[in-house]
Amino acid sequence: MAECNDKKCPIHGEISVRGNVFTGVVVSAKPSKTAIVERIIVRYVPKYERYKKSRSRITAHNPDCIGAKEDDVVKIGETRKLSKTKSFVVMEVIGKKTIVKSEDDTFTKKEKKKEPVKEEEKEEKKE
Repeated sequence: MAECNDKKCPIHGEISVRGNVFTGVVVSAKPSKTAIVERIIVRYVPKYERYKKSRSRITAHNPDCIGAKEDDVVKIGETRKLSKTKSFVVMEVIGKKTIVKSEDDTFTKKEKKKEPVKEEEKEEKKE
């Protein structure tokens, strides 16, 4: 790895991590030294006796030595205000986001019922 001269790096720099620590998925890492981390929050709503799913997008400082990319699961920690929108820093990359799809996710119920009928079956129904 290259030397880290970033003053805002939590490992090699002067920044201290205090406050909240979250885990989330990097949605975008296009801006330089910035990662947009999305976390899913599940809350219970007592009135409806159900769970509500909401998301939160947090901009975090992404040092060169850590270098988180899109679809990485990362741990971010709260720091002092680093810029106008950034008050979090990426502490470590935990792993990659895995997508698990079941067969039910690919089709809706209406599409399942409308399966294509072969020409041979059409002829048999006519007779």
